[in-house]
Amino acid sequence: DSHLKVLCDTLYDEYGDGGQHIVAANEGAAVGLAAGHYLATGKPALVYMQNSGIGNIVNPVASLLNGAVYGIPCVLVIGWRGEPCEHDEPQHIFQGEITIPLLQVLDIPYFVLSKETTDESFGQFIEHASAFIEKGKTVAFVVRKGAFSGGKKVQYGNDRKLARETALAIIAENAGETDVFVSTTGKASRELFEIRERLGQSHKQDFLTVGSMGHASMIAAGIALSKRGRRVWCLDGDGAMVMHLGSALVLANMRCDNLVHVVFNNGAHESVGGMPVARGKVDFNAIARSFGYSETYRAENENELKESINKAINMTGPVFIEVMVSLGSRQDLGRPSETPDENKRALMNFLSDEAERRQIE
Repeated sequence: DSHLKVLCDTLYDEYGDGGQHIVAANEGAAVGLAAGHYLATGKPALVYMQNSGIGNIVNPVASLLNGAVYGIPCVLVIGWRGEPCEHDEPQHIFQGEITIPLLQVLDIPYFVLSKETTDESFGQFIEHASAFIEKGKTVAFVVRKGAFSGGKKVQYGNDRKLARETALAIIAENAGETDVFVSTTGKASRELFEIRERLGQSHKQDFLTVGSMGHASMIAAGIALSKRGRRVWCLDGDGAMVMHLGSALVLANMRCDNLVHVVFNNGAHESVGGMPVARGKVDFNAIARSFGYSETYRAENENELKESINKAINMTGPVFIEVMVSLGSRQDLGRPSETPDENKRALMNFLSDEAERRQIE
Protein backbone atom coordinates (compact mmCIF):
# COMPACT_ATOMS: atom_id res chain seq x y z
CA ASP A 1 0.00 0.00 0.00
CA SER A 2 1.35 3.45 -0.89
CA HIS A 3 0.52 4.84 2.57
CA LEU A 4 2.57 2.02 4.11
CA LYS A 5 5.42 2.07 1.56
CA VAL A 6 7.99 3.07 4.20
CA LEU A 7 6.85 0.29 6.52
CA CYS A 8 6.80 -2.29 3.69
CA ASP A 9 10.32 -1.40 2.58
CA THR A 10 11.63 -1.36 6.14
CA LEU A 11 10.18 -4.77 6.94
CA TYR A 12 11.45 -6.29 3.70
CA ASP A 13 14.90 -4.76 4.18
CA GLU A 14 15.08 -6.06 7.75
CA TYR A 15 13.52 -9.51 7.36
CA GLY A 16 13.06 -10.33 3.66
CA ASP A 17 10.21 -12.77 2.89
CA GLY A 18 10.15 -15.78 5.18
CA GLY A 19 10.62 -16.49 8.85
CA GLN A 20 9.48 -13.45 10.82
CA HIS A 21 8.03 -11.60 7.81
CA ILE A 22 5.65 -13.34 5.39
CA VAL A 23 4.08 -11.79 2.29
CA ALA A 24 0.77 -13.68 2.46
CA ALA A 25 -1.55 -14.49 -0.45
CA ASN A 26 -4.24 -12.17 0.92
CA GLU A 27 -5.16 -10.32 4.10
CA GLY A 28 -7.48 -13.01 5.47
CA ALA A 29 -4.70 -15.57 5.10
CA ALA A 30 -2.36 -13.21 6.96
CA VAL A 31 -4.80 -13.08 9.88
CA GLY A 32 -4.90 -16.89 9.94
CA LEU A 33 -1.10 -16.93 10.00
CA ALA A 34 -1.14 -14.45 12.89
CA ALA A 35 -3.60 -16.63 14.80
CA GLY A 36 -1.34 -19.66 14.42
CA HIS A 37 1.65 -17.62 15.61
CA TYR A 38 -0.23 -16.58 18.75
CA LEU A 39 -1.33 -20.15 19.50
CA ALA A 40 2.29 -21.30 19.27
CA THR A 41 3.98 -18.43 21.12
CA GLY A 42 1.39 -16.57 23.17
CA LYS A 43 2.50 -13.38 21.42
CA PRO A 44 0.42 -11.32 18.96
CA ALA A 45 1.59 -10.91 15.37
CA LEU A 46 1.36 -7.75 13.25
CA VAL A 47 -0.67 -7.82 10.03
CA TYR A 48 -0.41 -4.82 7.69
CA MET A 49 -2.70 -4.02 4.77
CA GLN A 50 -4.41 -1.38 2.68
CA ASN A 51 -7.91 -0.67 4.02
CA SER A 52 -9.40 -2.46 1.02
CA GLY A 53 -8.14 -5.61 2.73
CA ILE A 54 -10.50 -5.16 5.67
CA GLY A 55 -13.13 -6.93 3.58
CA ASN A 56 -10.87 -9.98 3.33
CA ILE A 57 -10.34 -10.16 7.10
CA VAL A 58 -13.97 -9.81 8.23
CA ASN A 59 -14.52 -13.58 8.40
CA PRO A 60 -11.38 -14.58 10.35
CA VAL A 61 -11.66 -11.54 12.62
CA ALA A 62 -15.33 -12.17 13.44
CA SER A 63 -15.30 -15.97 13.59
CA LEU A 64 -11.76 -16.66 14.84
CA LEU A 65 -10.10 -13.73 16.64
CA ASN A 66 -13.12 -12.18 18.35
CA GLY A 67 -13.55 -12.62 22.11
CA ALA A 68 -16.86 -14.40 21.60
CA VAL A 69 -14.88 -17.19 19.90
CA TYR A 70 -11.16 -17.68 20.72
CA GLY A 71 -10.15 -14.19 21.85
CA ILE A 72 -6.90 -14.18 19.87
CA PRO A 73 -5.21 -10.77 19.80
CA CYS A 74 -3.56 -9.34 16.70
CA VAL A 75 -2.07 -5.95 15.78
CA LEU A 76 -3.38 -4.50 12.51
CA VAL A 77 -1.67 -1.67 10.63
CA ILE A 78 -4.03 -0.30 7.98
CA GLY A 79 -3.29 2.27 5.27
CA TRP A 80 -6.24 4.65 5.07
CA ARG A 81 -6.81 5.12 1.34
CA GLY A 82 -9.81 7.28 0.43
CA GLU A 83 -9.92 9.05 3.76
CA PRO A 84 -12.81 11.56 3.72
CA CYS A 85 -11.70 14.99 2.44
CA GLU A 86 -8.55 13.44 0.86
CA HIS A 87 -8.46 13.13 -2.94
CA ASP A 88 -8.08 9.53 -4.11
CA GLU A 89 -9.05 7.12 -6.86
CA PRO A 90 -12.73 6.06 -7.26
CA GLN A 91 -12.23 2.56 -5.88
CA HIS A 92 -10.97 3.98 -2.58
CA ILE A 93 -13.69 6.57 -1.88
CA PHE A 94 -16.41 4.39 -0.32
CA GLN A 95 -13.85 2.10 1.32
CA GLY A 96 -12.29 5.17 2.92
CA GLU A 97 -15.64 6.35 4.25
CA ILE A 98 -16.42 3.03 5.93
CA THR A 99 -12.94 2.19 7.27
CA ILE A 100 -13.55 3.45 10.81
CA PRO A 101 -17.20 2.23 10.97
CA LEU A 102 -16.04 -1.25 9.88
CA LEU A 103 -13.50 -1.38 12.70
CA GLN A 104 -16.18 -0.27 15.14
CA VAL A 105 -18.61 -2.95 13.94
CA LEU A 106 -15.85 -5.56 14.23
CA ASP A 107 -15.19 -4.43 17.84
CA ILE A 108 -11.58 -3.47 17.06
CA PRO A 109 -10.14 -0.56 19.08
CA TYR A 110 -8.21 1.73 16.74
CA PHE A 111 -5.63 4.50 16.87
CA VAL A 112 -5.12 6.96 14.00
CA LEU A 113 -1.53 7.83 13.03
CA SER A 114 -0.80 11.01 11.09
CA LYS A 115 2.07 13.40 10.36
CA GLU A 116 1.09 15.19 13.57
CA THR A 117 1.46 12.08 15.77
CA THR A 118 4.26 12.74 18.28
CA ASP A 119 6.54 10.21 19.95
CA GLU A 120 4.71 10.88 23.19
CA SER A 121 1.24 10.30 21.78
CA PHE A 122 2.45 7.20 19.90
CA GLY A 123 3.83 5.86 23.16
CA GLN A 124 0.43 6.38 24.74
CA PHE A 125 -1.21 4.55 21.82
CA ILE A 126 1.12 1.60 22.38
CA GLU A 127 0.33 1.58 26.09
CA HIS A 128 -3.42 1.54 25.48
CA ALA A 129 -3.09 -1.05 22.70
CA SER A 130 -1.06 -3.31 24.99
CA ALA A 131 -3.82 -3.19 27.59
CA PHE A 132 -6.38 -4.33 25.00
CA ILE A 133 -4.05 -7.09 23.77
CA GLU A 134 -3.66 -8.40 27.32
CA LYS A 135 -7.44 -8.89 27.31
CA GLY A 136 -7.27 -10.89 24.08
CA LYS A 137 -8.50 -8.09 21.79
CA THR A 138 -7.26 -7.21 18.33
CA VAL A 139 -6.22 -3.56 17.87
CA ALA A 140 -5.66 -1.45 14.75
CA PHE A 141 -3.37 1.43 13.85
CA VAL A 142 -4.98 3.37 10.98
CA VAL A 143 -2.33 5.21 8.98
CA ARG A 144 -3.12 8.49 7.26
CA LYS A 145 -1.28 9.64 4.14
CA GLY A 146 2.21 10.88 4.98
CA ALA A 147 2.24 9.50 8.52
CA PHE A 148 5.33 7.38 7.84
CA SER A 149 8.54 8.87 6.46
CA GLY A 150 12.23 8.09 6.17
CA GLY A 151 13.54 4.56 6.05
CA LYS A 152 15.51 2.75 3.37
CA LYS A 153 13.96 2.47 -0.09
CA VAL A 154 14.12 -1.09 -1.38
CA GLN A 155 14.53 -1.67 -5.12
CA TYR A 156 12.67 -4.67 -6.51
CA GLY A 157 13.24 -6.14 -9.95
CA ASN A 158 13.84 -9.14 -12.21
CA ASP A 159 15.97 -9.89 -15.27
CA ARG A 160 13.14 -10.27 -17.80
CA LYS A 161 13.13 -8.19 -21.00
CA LEU A 162 9.49 -8.08 -22.12
CA ALA A 163 7.59 -5.08 -20.68
CA ARG A 164 3.97 -5.66 -19.64
CA GLU A 165 2.79 -2.66 -21.63
CA THR A 166 4.43 -4.05 -24.76
CA ALA A 167 2.79 -7.42 -24.16
CA LEU A 168 -0.59 -5.77 -23.63
CA ALA A 169 -0.25 -3.87 -26.89
CA ILE A 170 0.56 -7.09 -28.78
CA ILE A 171 -2.59 -8.72 -27.41
CA ALA A 172 -4.75 -5.67 -28.20
CA GLU A 173 -3.41 -5.53 -31.77
CA ASN A 174 -3.98 -9.25 -32.44
CA ALA A 175 -7.38 -9.72 -30.80
CA GLY A 176 -10.68 -9.63 -32.68
CA GLU A 177 -12.84 -6.53 -33.04
CA THR A 178 -15.69 -8.08 -31.04
CA ASP A 179 -13.46 -9.51 -28.30
CA VAL A 180 -14.00 -8.38 -24.71
CA PHE A 181 -11.24 -7.58 -22.23
CA VAL A 182 -11.33 -7.67 -18.43
CA SER A 183 -8.11 -6.26 -16.97
CA THR A 184 -6.98 -6.67 -13.39
CA THR A 185 -6.55 -4.06 -10.67
CA GLY A 186 -3.54 -1.76 -10.91
CA LYS A 187 -1.17 -0.70 -13.65
CA ALA A 188 -2.31 -3.26 -16.23
CA SER A 189 -5.68 -1.50 -16.53
CA ARG A 190 -4.01 1.90 -16.74
CA GLU A 191 -1.69 0.65 -19.47
CA LEU A 192 -4.55 -0.92 -21.44
CA PHE A 193 -6.43 2.38 -21.38
CA GLU A 194 -3.41 4.28 -22.74
CA ILE A 195 -2.75 1.62 -25.39
CA ARG A 196 -6.29 2.09 -26.71
CA GLU A 197 -5.71 5.86 -26.81
CA ARG A 198 -2.41 5.42 -28.63
CA LEU A 199 -3.89 3.03 -31.20
CA GLY A 200 -6.94 5.22 -31.72
CA GLN A 201 -9.20 2.43 -30.49
CA SER A 202 -12.39 2.62 -28.47
CA HIS A 203 -12.52 1.63 -24.79
CA LYS A 204 -16.00 0.17 -25.13
CA GLN A 205 -14.83 -3.47 -25.15
CA ASP A 206 -12.76 -3.16 -21.96
CA PHE A 207 -13.73 -3.58 -18.32
CA LEU A 208 -11.02 -1.99 -16.18
CA THR A 209 -11.26 -3.65 -12.77
CA VAL A 210 -10.15 -0.76 -10.58
CA GLY A 211 -10.93 -2.50 -7.25
CA SER A 212 -11.68 -6.01 -5.94
CA MET A 213 -8.15 -7.31 -6.50
CA GLY A 214 -8.04 -10.97 -7.48
CA HIS A 215 -11.55 -11.16 -8.93
CA ALA A 216 -10.96 -10.17 -12.58
CA SER A 217 -10.98 -13.81 -13.67
CA MET A 218 -14.44 -14.41 -12.21
CA ILE A 219 -15.76 -11.20 -13.79
CA ALA A 220 -14.39 -12.40 -17.14
CA ALA A 221 -15.89 -15.86 -16.63
CA GLY A 222 -19.29 -14.34 -15.85
CA ILE A 223 -19.21 -12.45 -19.15
CA ALA A 224 -17.91 -15.44 -21.11
CA LEU A 225 -20.65 -17.75 -19.83
CA SER A 226 -23.34 -15.26 -20.82
CA LYS A 227 -21.87 -14.24 -24.17
CA ARG A 228 -20.73 -17.48 -25.76
CA GLY A 229 -20.41 -15.84 -29.15
CA ARG A 230 -17.62 -13.52 -28.06
CA ARG A 231 -14.06 -14.26 -27.08
CA VAL A 232 -13.24 -12.89 -23.61
CA TRP A 233 -9.70 -12.07 -22.49
CA CYS A 234 -8.88 -11.88 -18.79
CA LEU A 235 -5.71 -9.81 -18.38
CA ASP A 236 -4.57 -10.87 -14.92
CA GLY A 237 -1.57 -10.39 -12.65
CA ASP A 238 0.45 -12.98 -10.77
CA GLY A 239 -0.26 -11.39 -7.38
CA ALA A 240 -3.96 -11.09 -8.18
CA MET A 241 -4.18 -14.74 -9.26
CA VAL A 242 -2.42 -15.96 -6.11
CA MET A 243 -4.73 -13.84 -3.97
CA HIS A 244 -7.75 -15.98 -4.88
CA LEU A 245 -6.14 -18.98 -6.56
CA GLY A 246 -9.23 -21.13 -6.14
CA SER A 247 -11.03 -19.02 -8.74
CA ALA A 248 -8.67 -20.30 -11.43
CA LEU A 249 -9.57 -23.87 -10.49
CA VAL A 250 -13.28 -23.08 -10.81
CA LEU A 251 -12.73 -21.21 -14.09
CA ALA A 252 -10.76 -24.09 -15.59
CA ASN A 253 -13.66 -26.44 -14.90
CA MET A 254 -16.43 -24.11 -16.11
CA ARG A 255 -15.56 -25.06 -19.68
CA CYS A 256 -15.70 -21.47 -20.90
CA ASP A 257 -14.59 -22.35 -24.42
CA ASN A 258 -14.49 -18.66 -25.38
CA LEU A 259 -12.16 -17.47 -22.59
CA VAL A 260 -8.41 -16.76 -22.67
CA HIS A 261 -6.84 -16.20 -19.24
CA VAL A 262 -3.57 -14.25 -19.53
CA VAL A 263 -1.40 -13.85 -16.44
CA PHE A 264 1.43 -11.31 -16.55
CA ASN A 265 4.10 -12.74 -14.27
CA ASN A 266 6.63 -10.19 -13.04
CA GLY A 267 7.08 -12.01 -9.73
CA ALA A 268 5.89 -9.02 -7.72
CA HIS A 269 2.99 -7.07 -6.27
CA GLU A 270 4.06 -4.12 -8.43
CA SER A 271 1.10 -1.76 -8.09
CA VAL A 272 1.33 -1.80 -4.29
CA GLY A 273 5.06 -1.53 -3.75
CA GLY A 274 6.91 -4.30 -5.60
CA MET A 275 7.22 -7.01 -2.94
CA PRO A 276 7.76 -10.48 -4.46
CA VAL A 277 4.84 -12.85 -5.02
CA ALA A 278 5.78 -16.09 -3.22
CA ARG A 279 9.41 -15.03 -3.66
CA GLY A 280 8.86 -14.79 -7.42
CA LYS A 281 9.09 -18.56 -7.93
CA VAL A 282 5.57 -19.57 -8.97
CA ASP A 283 5.11 -21.65 -12.12
CA PHE A 284 1.63 -20.51 -13.13
CA ASN A 285 1.71 -22.50 -16.36
CA ALA A 286 2.12 -25.73 -14.39
CA ILE A 287 -0.66 -24.69 -11.98
CA ALA A 288 -3.04 -23.95 -14.87
CA ARG A 289 -2.24 -27.29 -16.49
CA SER A 290 -2.94 -29.16 -13.26
CA PHE A 291 -6.19 -27.19 -12.76
CA GLY A 292 -7.54 -28.42 -16.10
CA TYR A 293 -7.28 -25.53 -18.59
CA SER A 294 -7.77 -26.85 -22.12
CA GLU A 295 -4.42 -25.49 -23.30
CA THR A 296 -1.58 -23.68 -21.52
CA TYR A 297 1.29 -21.64 -22.93
CA ARG A 298 4.22 -19.61 -21.64
CA ALA A 299 5.71 -16.63 -23.46
CA GLU A 300 9.04 -14.99 -22.59
CA ASN A 301 9.40 -12.68 -25.59
CA GLU A 302 7.31 -10.95 -28.26
CA ASN A 303 7.52 -13.76 -30.81
CA GLU A 304 6.48 -16.42 -28.30
CA LEU A 305 3.59 -14.23 -27.19
CA LYS A 306 2.37 -13.75 -30.77
CA GLU A 307 2.59 -17.51 -31.36
CA SER A 308 0.65 -18.18 -28.14
CA ILE A 309 -2.08 -15.70 -29.13
CA ASN A 310 -2.44 -17.24 -32.60
CA LYS A 311 -2.79 -20.70 -31.06
CA ALA A 312 -5.17 -19.51 -28.32
CA ILE A 313 -7.68 -17.91 -30.68
CA ASN A 314 -7.94 -21.16 -32.62
CA MET A 315 -8.35 -23.37 -29.56
CA THR A 316 -11.38 -24.35 -27.52
CA GLY A 317 -10.91 -22.79 -24.11
CA PRO A 318 -10.44 -22.00 -21.44
CA VAL A 319 -6.88 -21.28 -22.58
CA PHE A 320 -4.15 -20.06 -20.23
CA ILE A 321 -1.14 -17.93 -21.23
CA GLU A 322 1.59 -17.04 -18.76
CA VAL A 323 3.58 -14.03 -19.95
CA MET A 324 6.96 -13.48 -18.27
CA VAL A 325 7.37 -9.72 -17.99
CA SER A 326 9.78 -7.25 -16.45
CA LEU A 327 9.02 -5.32 -13.28
CA GLY A 328 8.22 -1.64 -13.70
CA SER A 329 6.21 0.81 -15.77
CA ARG A 330 6.57 4.20 -17.42
CA GLN A 331 7.04 7.11 -15.02
CA ASP A 332 4.45 9.13 -16.98
CA LEU A 333 1.80 6.38 -16.94
CA GLY A 334 -1.59 8.07 -16.67
CA ARG A 335 -4.96 7.00 -15.33
CA PRO A 336 -8.21 6.35 -17.21
CA SER A 337 -10.13 9.53 -18.02
CA GLU A 338 -13.46 7.67 -17.97
CA THR A 339 -15.30 7.11 -14.70
CA PRO A 340 -16.05 3.52 -13.59
CA ASP A 341 -19.72 4.10 -14.35
CA GLU A 342 -18.92 5.33 -17.87
CA ASN A 343 -16.69 2.28 -18.36
CA LYS A 344 -19.49 -0.05 -17.21
CA ARG A 345 -22.15 1.50 -19.44
CA ALA A 346 -19.93 1.51 -22.53
CA LEU A 347 -19.13 -2.17 -22.10
CA MET A 348 -22.74 -3.15 -21.45
CA ASN A 349 -23.79 -1.32 -24.60
CA PHE A 350 -21.05 -3.09 -26.53
CA LEU A 351 -22.26 -6.46 -25.25
CA SER A 352 -25.98 -5.88 -25.69
CA ASP A 353 -28.30 -6.19 -28.65
CA GLU A 354 -30.32 -3.16 -29.79
CA ALA A 355 -33.27 -3.74 -27.43
CA GLU A 356 -31.04 -4.18 -24.43
CA ARG A 357 -29.00 -1.15 -25.44
CA ARG A 358 -32.04 1.15 -25.39
CA GLN A 359 -32.96 -0.16 -21.93
CA ILE A 360 -29.46 0.54 -20.57
CA GLU A 361 -29.46 4.05 -21.99
